[in-house]
Amino acid sequence: MPIRERITGGAAGISGFLALQRSTVGVLAMVVLVGMGERMAERFLPIYMLALGGGVLAIGLLQAMDNLLSALYSFPGGYLSDRLGTKRSLLIFNLVAMAGFALVIMVPAWQAVLAGAVLFISWSAISLPATMSLMYKVLPTNKRTMGVTMHSLMRRIPMALGPLLGGLFIGIWGERDGVRLAFGVALIMSIVALFLQQRMIEDDTPDGLSSGDACNLTPEKNPLKLLRLMNPAMKGLLVTDILIRFCEQIPYAFVVVWSMKVITAPVSALQFGLLTTIEMATAVLVYIPVAYLADRSTKKPFVLVTFVFFTLFPLVLLFSRSFEWLLVAFVLRGLKEFGEPTRKSLIMDLSPEGCKAGMFGLYYLIRDGFVAFAALGGAFLWQISPQTNLLTAFVFGIIGTLGFAVFGRDIWVPIYRKEAHHDPSQ
Repeated sequence: MPIRERITGGAAGISGFLALQRSTVGVLAMVVLVGMGERMAERFLPIYMLALGGGVLAIGLLQAMDNLLSALYSFPGGYLSDRLGTKRSLLIFNLVAMAGFALVIMVPAWQAVLAGAVLFISWSAISLPATMSLMYKVLPTNKRTMGVTMHSLMRRIPMALGPLLGGLFIGIWGERDGVRLAFGVALIMSIVALFLQQRMIEDDTPDGLSSGDACNLTPEKNPLKLLRLMNPAMKGLLVTDILIRFCEQIPYAFVVVWSMKVITAPVSALQFGLLTTIEMATAVLVYIPVAYLADRSTKKPFVLVTFVFFTLFPLVLLFSRSFEWLLVAFVLRGLKEFGEPTRKSLIMDLSPEGCKAGMFGLYYLIRDGFVAFAALGGAFLWQISPQTNLLTAFVFGIIGTLGFAVFGRDIWVPIYRKEAHHDPSQ
């Protein structure tokens, strides 16, 4: 066999294994480019607002708005994807984010930052349902978890590199000009992503369904009506996921405080950055092998193991009083990503045909709406004592994990019958 054919065949094999098709590559390019621009600029918004004369309350409002919009944008993002199709909805979402970037660039005022943030700060939340829907439209059953995993993997690239480049801009051009230039680069990257997205993603139309199907002829725009279509298996996953997110979010903002201020041998900022890098590296290493196994079998065990890692982290952190023990805790924290793409894939499996994106968005609307209270509750618990905060988080994790272990449902995907369909409530 000629060398060129061997190389071509090998590349095709790798692409097939990683679920890389033309449309999915277009989406992944969009995730990296828009995400890179967003992370370059967004991470330094508090510093930028202070430089523009904004106060602590303005920064607090920005953070509260981020959490709230992440929840509220999920459902309309899913509805528009079901209504217009993935390609058109992603076009709209990108244009909205670009308008937010442009506003911040043109108007150097902290009030403009808040207004622009409404347009771009929750881009990931509003585009996620459409992205998940695309994976389910273009990929075969036995490659969907791998597709979702590649999406999660690509999201880590801008998370790791974006703040580094943004910090470089600030170091060279200062807090005001550096952040505005970072937003300029974000706008340019979004334009490139828009071009690639429209060129590479195949034209799609909303799912055509008969009148007897779950969502009838048109996607459901009323979240209360859509909630009635949520089957018991998905409701069980949602409730236990909320409990697990309470376990995560109660101590979330205080992990750095525990590590750098509370423990017997506090770590430096550089050491804490290293711990975060180790956490991300651990997550990246487990993504692909877990996706491969989950696509060839049942998903529940992988999600359950993920819930176990979520639960153990605050307990291990409680007993971590030095850098060496924190290394163990942050590896464990990275392992909580063990079955996260599998969980997203399971949500799509359990969603009714014709409104998968809308149901995915509704799931996140409900989950993040409840979990928004966890961070506030965590602050009150921390005021009692750091130990109270961590132990309360651990208890929420135990309840959520046991609940999913007992009541969680699954869909079995046979290895050889790739397109088999099963009732998700059984």
